[in-house]
Amino acid sequence: MDEQGLEEFRRRWQEELAQAQALRKRRRPETAERRPRRPDVAAGRGEQASGYLALAQGLLEGAGRPPAARASRAERPDAASRSRSPPVREGAGGGEQLVDQLIRDLNEMDGVPFFDLQLPYELAINIFQYLDRKELGRCAQVSKTWKVIAEDEVLWYRLCQQEGHLLESSISDYSCWKLIFQECRAKEHMLRTNWKSRKGAVSELEHIPDAVLCDVHSHAGVVIAGYTSGDVRVWDTRTWDYVAPFLEPDYEEGEPGMQPYVSFVRINSSLAVAAYEDGFLNVWDLRTGKYPIHRFEHDARIQAVALSREDVTVATASAFDVVMLCPSEEGHWQIAAEFEVQKLVDYLEIVPDTGRYPVAIATAGDLVYLLKAEDSARTLHYVYGQPVTCLDVSATQVAFGVKSLGWVYEGNKILVYSLEAERCLSKLGNALGDFTCVNLRDSPPNLMVSGNMDRRVRIHDLRTDKIALSLSAHQLGVSAVQMDDWKIVSGGEEGLVSVWDYRMNQKLWEVHSRHPVRHISFNSHSLITANVPYERVVRNADLDNFATHRRHRGLIHAYEFAVDQLAFQSPLPICRSSCDTMAGYNYDLALAFPCDST
Repeated sequence: MDEQGLEEFRRRWQEELAQAQALRKRRRPETAERRPRRPDVAAGRGEQASGYLALAQGLLEGAGRPPAARASRAERPDAASRSRSPPVREGAGGGEQLVDQLIRDLNEMDGVPFFDLQLPYELAINIFQYLDRKELGRCAQVSKTWKVIAEDEVLWYRLCQQEGHLLESSISDYSCWKLIFQECRAKEHMLRTNWKSRKGAVSELEHIPDAVLCDVHSHAGVVIAGYTSGDVRVWDTRTWDYVAPFLEPDYEEGEPGMQPYVSFVRINSSLAVAAYEDGFLNVWDLRTGKYPIHRFEHDARIQAVALSREDVTVATASAFDVVMLCPSEEGHWQIAAEFEVQKLVDYLEIVPDTGRYPVAIATAGDLVYLLKAEDSARTLHYVYGQPVTCLDVSATQVAFGVKSLGWVYEGNKILVYSLEAERCLSKLGNALGDFTCVNLRDSPPNLMVSGNMDRRVRIHDLRTDKIALSLSAHQLGVSAVQMDDWKIVSGGEEGLVSVWDYRMNQKLWEVHSRHPVRHISFNSHSLITANVPYERVVRNADLDNFATHRRHRGLIHAYEFAVDQLAFQSPLPICRSSCDTMAGYNYDLALAFPCDST
């Protein structure tokens, strides 16, 4: 505090002390006899002038016991000398001494940082960008200057982007990003609560009469299904439009019902692909119409199909050939690469984010191939007598389950390979049953979830090569599984879909249908499940019997947990509740699921 400010402070405080003394003289005698409680001087830090006035009044009335000066430990008198010090005379002189003491105490507090430094605003924003939402909230309570900085739109827009909210929005789309961030957090909490308590809308996607479900796939809420009648249908569950359009197969006119079965279907944001039993492959552009934009024919049955999630690359496997298809710059579809393998392909996946040249992973018996468009097929893994049982890929890694056979039994494992180094990184698990499914691409970082025929769902920690959690899930084995940062959704061969909170090691709820679960896909607000029958032929010729046909045709369910979709309620599938919940046919997801008595 400079000299001019010190004099102004002294003058103002002397005036306030004189007013306080005048008010004190007008008080009644019994009020004057009551000695108020002396506040601590340090409690006045950061207070306004009114707070200092109350402090000065306390010091004035407690003049018989003046506070000790804030001196160093060497200069501070001991207790005996303080007890022998004469009291300060009450009056104007004593008040001035108390004001001087208060001013000295305030001057000593100048060393305490009150963060009133005049920093450039851009520099302050760069410092505050390293704080999270809780730290920004605390900083906003320090001072008005810090409140302005901590509530800057750039900081809260960056927080929204970091936590995955409104990724496609720009900073100019909203005027208050802090409020938007709070709304997104509240919606996220609501969705998580709805997931846990089974609140939401659910619908069974309309089936095709006289046909059995063959394969199902989905991407970002858009579902595609293929049937024994050769029909292919697409639903957009994001708009709850269940009047699904047919994708025409572009066959020549002939007898109805003679079309071959649909073997595989795949879909992404722009393309839909269907493979048929006779070796034909149809590719549709979802943006242009319901007729195929490309038709490709194999000489034999198609054994595997893969479609890239990001671009328009399609891979097919037939007999001992693997073909990659993609459009040219002019839009004409062509063969980008063709490979020959030694055995029939079992699983086929396209590696995401590979740039100009597509890359695929194919498994054929006990062989795992790395297929690059500009190179020949290379063997990534081979151990004689250990066939591959499941496969999944990410941008940098590939994970597949192997079955151990022969004289030296090492247990069934999941191997994780680096695609860049082309070497094994981890050997996970040591199970008695075969690993039937693995999900690496959709799992959180450094984690992976798998399903096994030994009824268990396992979470693997890729950093320690250990099993982080093992859940006893399905009686007949696990057929499909997916996880995110707090839950697992698993499907079993017995037709049961289970939702788990793996942080609490607790099953939240389950839904049962007759056929095995072949497809599971979910995001923060929706869930798609598909029960596909083993047999693809309706056993009863009397298809007018709806109950008989329903028993064998397969089911697709779409669940929506967002609050703005709760008004669109529809009949639930046959469900099964746990023993401790209320049983009954109540079509409210918040209540108990009806029991399956058939």
